[in-house]
Amino acid sequence: MSKLRTYISVYRKEKNMQQDELAELVGVRRETISRLEKGLYNPSLKLAYDIAKVFGVTIEKLFEFYEEDNLESK
Repeated sequence: MSKLRTYISVYRKEKNMQQDELAELVGVRRETISRLEKGLYNPSLKLAYDIAKVFGVTIEKLFEFYEEDNLESK
């Protein structure tokens, strides 16, 4: 199963930015940023683009999918 890994917190911390500051810049709630950072929420393309724009990086630098081993099927 594919899982989403995000590097939002890395870029956010490099800029000494709080979750609520980023949320305000991209027009979402702080909880959305928190869920994104934990990999619990898949962003829309527009939100991914907006966040990447804040940090001046590509979407691919912020997000990646990886395969999670499914232990139940083994």
